[in-house]
Amino acid sequence: MKTFGFIGMGNMGQAMLKGCLNVFLPDQLIFTALYEKDCQSVSEKTGVSYVMDTNLCAESVKYIVLAIKPQVYPEILEKLSGKIREDQIVISIAPSYSIDKVKEGLGSKVRVVRAMPNTPAMVGEGMSGVCFSDDEYTDEERMCIRSFFESFGKMEEVPEHLINAVTVASGSSPAFVYMFIEALADSAVKYGMPRDKAYTFAAQAVLGSAKMVLETGEHPGKLKDNVCSPGGTTIEGVAVLEEKGLRSAVIEAASAVFDKCSRM
Repeated sequence: MKTFGFIGMGNMGQAMLKGCLNVFLPDQLIFTALYEKDCQSVSEKTGVSYVMDTNLCAESVKYIVLAIKPQVYPEILEKLSGKIREDQIVISIAPSYSIDKVKEGLGSKVRVVRAMPNTPAMVGEGMSGVCFSDDEYTDEERMCIRSFFESFGKMEEVPEHLINAVTVASGSSPAFVYMFIEALADSAVKYGMPRDKAYTFAAQAVLGSAKMVLETGEHPGKLKDNVCSPGGTTIEGVAVLEEKGLRSAVIEAASAVFDKCSRM
């Protein structure tokens, strides 16, 4: 029996599969997807085998990873309903599907792990919020699940009622960060910097700043203060960002994400 089986091989599925190869051997993994041409391409790149049958993929593994879009869930849950063994665990990454909803579709006794990863998993820097159903899991199973998520980034276990907040903090927020990087690069281009260099400077500044928060443990406000010399250039820019409502814009965008999650 293989360890992980991926149902779906879109961007997130491929990111997780690629990460898994840092920890697990190709012959411990298997996947399926809608189009065989796509399956062949992924298999050639990774050395991981595939099947063109959802049930065959699911029955051959310990952990079933539902790496599919929310609109495909009803079809896949119907296919798998009543066919999940007691020793298996289903990992779901759909923002709109609660643990109870997945259990309802598959069978109440199915053990379900709900997660919200994000796209930086593609470069091994993902962030995943993970919650477990109220079932029994062995220490070995929990360690294997942690190894899975940490193969493509970091993982934090959270109660399910916070999963929409995870979507706000890390699931959707990369799009906000990309917009900031683009805007910052545009400003450098305005003053004569070639665009490719502008993206490099802006992206590295964001990467380094994020690393400072994570590795120093300092409050972001304190780190910001450290850059702002009295009467200096940076505080001038910070004052404009405050005047233009950067904080309130981010909080309102986050609220829109949370509200959308709650309605799905």
